[in-house]
Amino acid sequence: MSDLTALTAVQLLDGYRKGDFSPLDATRATLERAERIQPEVNAFVRLTADEALARAGESAERWRRGEPAGLLDGVPVTVKDILLLRGSPTLRGSKTVADKGHWPEDAPSVARLRAHGAVFLGKTTTPEFGWKGVTDSPLSGVTRNPVDPARTAGGSSGGAAAAVALGAGPLALGTDGGGSVRIPAAFCGIFALKPTYGRVPLYPASAFGTLAHVGPMTRDAADAALLLDVIGAPDSRDWSALPPAPGSFAAALSGGVRGLRVAYSPSLGGQVAVRPAVAAAVRRAVERLAGLGAWVEETDPDFTDPVDAFHTLWFTGAARVTQHLGPHQRELLDPGLREICGVGARMSALDYLAAVDVRMELGRRMGRFHDSYDLLLTPTLPITAFEAGAEVPKGSGHRRWTGWTPFTYPFNLTQQPAATVPVGTDGDGLPIGLQIVAARHRDELVLRAAHALYEAGIARLTPCGS
Repeated sequence: MSDLTALTAVQLLDGYRKGDFSPLDATRATLERAERIQPEVNAFVRLTADEALARAGESAERWRRGEPAGLLDGVPVTVKDILLLRGSPTLRGSKTVADKGHWPEDAPSVARLRAHGAVFLGKTTTPEFGWKGVTDSPLSGVTRNPVDPARTAGGSSGGAAAAVALGAGPLALGTDGGGSVRIPAAFCGIFALKPTYGRVPLYPASAFGTLAHVGPMTRDAADAALLLDVIGAPDSRDWSALPPAPGSFAAALSGGVRGLRVAYSPSLGGQVAVRPAVAAAVRRAVERLAGLGAWVEETDPDFTDPVDAFHTLWFTGAARVTQHLGPHQRELLDPGLREICGVGARMSALDYLAAVDVRMELGRRMGRFHDSYDLLLTPTLPITAFEAGAEVPKGSGHRRWTGWTPFTYPFNLTQQPAATVPVGTDGDGLPIGLQIVAARHRDELVLRAAHALYEAGIARLTPCGS
């Protein structure tokens, strides 16, 4: 039998269908892998092995009868510890959240996975309330990069990215408020998609408002499309959720990129200093995309860095999520989070509305930009993974995590679909990501272009130790 932890969800399902192996075989293998990697990378808050094996056994019986329950029956999946998972505490990386209680409810995306027979391996790590672009917290400690454990896995969905990269489940649910699926995916060498806002319902509502998205983190674009087909359905608990997609994302993968109008912006008009190795790997991938038939032009979207507006929305959201805490509980918070909460609490409604104005104008500019271009390509990040346990790289001069991730948060402001695809490594073997962005509601174009890169061998999972 092949190494089941190296297979994609699509490959696992094909094996179940043919009878080559069962969901119990796959679940045992992924649980063993998860337990093996945990001491080194710290990807999990907790593993739910007993429940996983029970669900896998039920799935195996359904497959034996030829009656799978849904599109992902028997596929192992992990859930970021921001999202509710019935029967398991959701502590959100914080010592201020009590773990007692019944935890009777699933988040919408988790409920969809449950209905489709997925097997839940456990909850993955997050910084406290998902507030920053690296994954460490007072509750669970530091999550490390699967390529080099001395480096950060990124964040805030760092545990999810590390788990997928190391074979502890082919599918993961992450959340993204400013790059939080794309940053760790790029640092760990996997695929991730931040869908159009509302495509994946979210409940409870995030204190960060309409910046917050739920998205798939996977081994490739085909798995992400399949996962989005499952989780991208409306839920009455989210009043801002979109209606059902007009078709299957998985079925739309094969269109290729020939004839697509693609804008390539290597540095957002010189606003971002990109490391040479990153710039070179991204440019090579863009050139090869052109070789697949895309019409590529090097040009920049017409906007300046909206970081001040993003900070206003982000810091006030952080202040809101911690507003109920007393003085003793505040002392338990990550010091960086406590600091931005203080800044956010001093901002006024007029400050907030001014940031909304910036956001609206940015959305207008990007809407006009996509009148001319189907896709925008950029580096996902200007750097590769830096030392674990730090919010910013040493000597960078950055004060906050947003200083080193200027390509990601603009598209949370605009709510556009944006994915990261692994397109190479630097001289230290650290992964490099290419970001693919489309107009709102054109998630299928992002997935289609990413899939073309995988099919052509341009994108590939970064090899990691096990």
